[in-house]
This record gives sequence, structure tokens and C-alpha cells, in this order.
Amino acid sequence: MNKMKTVTVATIITGLTALGAASIGNAADQEKCYGVTKAGKNDCATKTSSCAGTSTEDSQTDAFIVVPAGLCAKLTGGRLESM
Repeated sequence: MNKMKTVTVATIITGLTALGAASIGNAADQEKCYGVTKAGKNDCATKTSSCAGTSTEDSQTDAFIVVPAGLCAKLTGGRLESM
């Protein structure tokens, strides 16, 4: 493998590793945001569905997604508690 390909591959691997670490994050820096998901895009079970990805309507009041802390309050319809 030539030097340019080696550098390119190394750069891609480093970038993907950084993205993975960033997406894991610290649970303390995240919060559940209710009422902002699209149908079928919720992160976990709701009062009316058994698992992630099973919400049946947009902006379902008991469906949430996990977002960085402080973001939910900035989203239209976002709430920190289920209704």
C-alpha cells in the first residue's frame, strides 16, 4: 500500500473512532425529550408501545428521544416529562 493510501485509511479510522466516542457521550450530559419524535423514531418503549421505533404518530406525547442536555427546551413541543 502506498503512503497516501495508508494516510487516508488511518485518517478515516481515526475519524470514525472519534465519532463513535462522541456519540456514546456521558449519560449525565443527555436527557429524554418527549413529544418531538417522528412516528417510528422513538428511542425506547412508551406507555402505548413495547420498544424503540414503535411510536405510531408524530409528536407522540409519551415517546422520547435522547438529546444533549439543554436541547429539549429549545425544540418546539419538547418536554422533559411524558404526558
